[in-house]
Amino acid sequence: MEDFYKYIFQKQIEVQDMPSNKKIAQWAVSLLHLLFPERNSKSFVNVVEVKDAFNESKAELLDILLKTKACTVCDNEDIAEEFYQKLPDLYQKMLTDAHALLSGDPAAKSIREVIRIYPGFTAIGIYRLAHELQKVQVPLIPRILTEYAHSKTGIDIHPGAVIGEALYIDHGTGLVIGETCRIGNYVKLYQGVTLGALSVEKAMADTQRHPIIEDHVIIYAGATILGGETVIGHHSTIGGNVWLTSSIEPYTTVYHQSNSKFIDSKPTTI
Repeated sequence: MEDFYKYIFQKQIEVQDMPSNKKIAQWAVSLLHLLFPERNSKSFVNVVEVKDAFNESKAELLDILLKTKACTVCDNEDIAEEFYQKLPDLYQKMLTDAHALLSGDPAAKSIREVIRIYPGFTAIGIYRLAHELQKVQVPLIPRILTEYAHSKTGIDIHPGAVIGEALYIDHGTGLVIGETCRIGNYVKLYQGVTLGALSVEKAMADTQRHPIIEDHVIIYAGATILGGETVIGHHSTIGGNVWLTSSIEPYTTVYHQSNSKFIDSKPTTI
């Protein structure tokens, strides 16, 4: 047992300066608060204070990158600087998500309500921050962020997924979006939707395993769509509890009828 204790102690020394998952998640949440003051009670008296707050946030990201030792060959200063230079574009994309929720949900009364309390907006916002880090091949941290959002919202979005503008997630509990999933613009997803892989074999790690969802698709609650070769054509509607492992053409409606799947390929208005 003595050797075991020594081994554990050595591992503890190796990670003793690393920030906790909670601290890493708090950085992302605080950044969302900076981007969207609707989420936070803190106020600034002038633009200089706003700039200082973002600089402090950037310094915190750099500290996290350095202390997690997630990438020993990366230029962490460049990564942090590049990330914050992209914030205006990320902000605009998050706004499209918020407006998609406001325009699509009759229960939503204002954009402030969506930004402040909707779990779908929180999950998408954290995902977008994580995905930007994933794009520059920062390991570990992006997954910590999306797992935090998963724990808080019940919405599981892998940071590697590629998602376009104006993603609408209503309710969202139990929603799963896999690592290699590609989602277009103006897509609506409801609770319990799974966009997953047909196989979880490790040999498929670097392949397209998850479906492609084109623009203006609606996928209702409980639907399961699997496979890297599965493409859901634009302007299609997938009904609740449908199971799909093959592609469908644009303007297709798929739903259950009399205990069997029914596919209507006639153009539909969405």
